[in-house]
Amino acid sequence: MKRIVLFVMTNLAVVLVLGVVANLLGVNRFLTANGLNLGALLGFALIMGFGGAIISLLISKPMAKWTSGVRVIDQPQNMDEAWIVDTVRKFADKAGIGMPEVGIFEGAPNAFATGAFKNSALVAVSTGLLQGMTREEIEAVIGHEVAHIANGDMVTMTLIQGVMNTFVVFISRVVGYAVDSFLRKNDEQSSGPGIGYYVTTIVLDIVLGFVAAIIVAWFSRQREFRADAGAAQLMGRKQPMMNALARLGGMTPGELPKSVAAMGIAGGIGQLFSTHPPIEERIAALQASGN
Repeated sequence: MKRIVLFVMTNLAVVLVLGVVANLLGVNRFLTANGLNLGALLGFALIMGFGGAIISLLISKPMAKWTSGVRVIDQPQNMDEAWIVDTVRKFADKAGIGMPEVGIFEGAPNAFATGAFKNSALVAVSTGLLQGMTREEIEAVIGHEVAHIANGDMVTMTLIQGVMNTFVVFISRVVGYAVDSFLRKNDEQSSGPGIGYYVTTIVLDIVLGFVAAIIVAWFSRQREFRADAGAAQLMGRKQPMMNALARLGGMTPGELPKSVAAMGIAGGIGQLFSTHPPIEERIAALQASGN
């Protein structure tokens, strides 16, 4: 509940900060003089910025099941499935969250957690992970995913993505109006935005979108360190998580759908855009920790 309140308060704070800064810099007067209402722009930026992020969060669990082909374990069909469910339950109880749904999906080694609410989340592991790791290593991976849920990482990443989206939408349109106004300053007959506005907005949406993606990926990498530490805490020692990471380092991790890629145990392309730190850095961070 606290994270939901934080989510709402941050939304309001973003709009307030944008409004205050725009007034202090005289942007409000400029926009009004050029036919653009600041309040309407802030509302548009908020809806566009947070709307998609919130919708993605709310549908994350059913989308993950569908896109990954997750089979939810309603009734364990064998001893291995019973052990996986019991392990998730043990960690969920220890972390103080509701029992997540537990699922298995076909594919190369990976696992993920998703869901809008920490008391009704989903933890899923791949068949490749189950076949390529020891039980202790699998247990550590499950602990990592439960830690993601307990830390509220799904809401946190949605919040960060929404803030970044809002700034991108707002800034690109303010600059677009400025450029368009400059290009058409001698055109007294014109009304409404011109080609300068549309071209500038499209270009800045793309450029600033890349910058926002880099910032979001950085936050995601910090969250991975916390989940690794959370797994070590849930297990009572850090060696199993270090062993699991070392094992992952020698495997080719399975590719997850974009909607849950940031919540996987491994993945990411390129250092700046990667949602996960290098395996070596994660192991080093655990070695340096006090667990």
